[in-house]
Order: sequence, then structure tokens, then C-alpha cells
Amino acid sequence: MTHVAHELHDAFPQDGAILHDLKVGNPHFGKLADRYHLLNREIHRIESGIDAASDARAENLKKDRLSILDEVSALIASARTAGA
Repeated sequence: MTHVAHELHDAFPQDGAILHDLKVGNPHFGKLADRYHLLNREIHRIESGIDAASDARAENLKKDRLSILDEVSALIASARTAGA
């Protein structure tokens, strides 16, 4: 399988240390990261033609992924503020 774009470290390359700290110390973030990873893989499989899905299903998955990215972004911002 080819490289999968949109991994959390790809989306937030400057925040690798914060992502690691959140993954280790924040159970909610861990669940979000796991859910993001699963959604991302499913979207990749659909876009690669490995799995079939309706356009509506694919769009809903992408919306879910964006929602998680928004929440992760807020958690990163909060962690930056706490660390400042």
C-alpha cells in the first residue's frame, strides 16, 4: 500500500512532541487519535479503490475526520498555552 496522507504528524508536523505527550498523558486524545487513524485508513482504502462506498459515505467519513482534526487542533493549542 502507498503512503497514506493526512496522518496526525503530517497534519501537525511542528507539534510532534505535543502529539506524543497528549497520546501518552491524555486518554481522550488517545481515543481521538485511534479514531482518526481508523477513519483515515478507511478513507484511503475507498479512494484507492480497495473498498467500495457511496459518495455520501465517503464525504461523511471525511467530515468526521475533519471534526477530529478540529478537536486535536484545539487540544494542541491548549497544551501550548499550558506549556507557555
